[in-house]
Amino acid sequence: MSRNSSFALLGFIPGAIFITISIVCTSICADATELIESKHHNFQIENYAKIPGIPWGLSFLPDGRLLVTEREGRLRIIDLNGSVSDPINGIPEVIAKGQGGLLDVAIHPEYEKNGWVYLSYSQALSDETSFTSIARGKIINEQFHNIQIIYRAPKKDFSKHSQHYGSRIIFDKSNYLYFSIGDRGQRPEAQDLNTANGKIHRLFDDGKIPPTNPFQGQDNILHSIWSWGHRNAQGLALDPITGNLWSTEHGPRGGDELNLIQRGGNFGWPSITYGINYDGSIISENTHEDGMLQPIHYWVPSIGVCGIDFYDNTRFPDWENNLLISSLRFGRLYRLKIKDGRVMEEEILLEIGRTRDVETGPDGLIYVALENPGRIVRLLPAK
Repeated sequence: MSRNSSFALLGFIPGAIFITISIVCTSICADATELIESKHHNFQIENYAKIPGIPWGLSFLPDGRLLVTEREGRLRIIDLNGSVSDPINGIPEVIAKGQGGLLDVAIHPEYEKNGWVYLSYSQALSDETSFTSIARGKIINEQFHNIQIIYRAPKKDFSKHSQHYGSRIIFDKSNYLYFSIGDRGQRPEAQDLNTANGKIHRLFDDGKIPPTNPFQGQDNILHSIWSWGHRNAQGLALDPITGNLWSTEHGPRGGDELNLIQRGGNFGWPSITYGINYDGSIISENTHEDGMLQPIHYWVPSIGVCGIDFYDNTRFPDWENNLLISSLRFGRLYRLKIKDGRVMEEEILLEIGRTRDVETGPDGLIYVALENPGRIVRLLPAK
């Protein structure tokens, strides 16, 4: 299908039902305490914590404290009262250049037994060359101990580009670890199964390759690959009911995507896209090709999709199992209701500033990481 399809201008998938979009709140200050009205729940915003740098990833510990990464290369713990710790010492050295730095953080599903904390980050080979790595360690007395690098890109994939590192990380219910690596500004590599770039990968929690990965045992293919043809996946989330893996992906100028990830699936970048180059030139004439998967939903213009999370609590009961999406370009927090693999309802809950990540807390509140200035705010049900 050619890119001149009218559907591409609207951001809908051909054959999908019509989606209601509601913009709830615009240009609201993070200090606001007034009532904010939305389609299903009214809520308030509360400042929770000030972050000195650029917050990138969030992950809750079992006791309710919050781990937050700063892209500059710092990991901190936010206490239940919102107080922010000094940086945790001893984390791996990162190259905080361009879009690189300390990126996502996740805890092992059996953290209370093993204490493993996982970090994704850009690691430097030299002042000019870097790659995406995954490390794990244990936080003991504000120190990162027992560091193990469980993944780093093959040497041939090291890049002088400082963009499109990915890199969200998430565990599924079977303790498999998934993580994303962007195309690193080298578009053809997203279609090359012998490179790590432009892929979502799956590993055991110790970095070993699962024998059930789709390309395990095949020659000249990286066996860690789970899906491919990605530009720069910035969000990963598991549907708590179905266990399906979902991803949000930065498009170029237009064409940000929401994808339902399939084992071994090719999502098409850069052979197909709903976006164009930043200078207005065409990347591809096609939005569809045989053997390449379509996004479930896409945005034109791009919204700068980032971290995502399925809401899985009852404090906002009518949002249960809805997908929350953070975004950079318009500084929005989105809510999507998804049924049978289709977006049935889309609502913009906030326009508040560049939102990098969103997580549901153990208390059922919604925590949002914001930039410029760095801070964490949370959504509370209206009193």
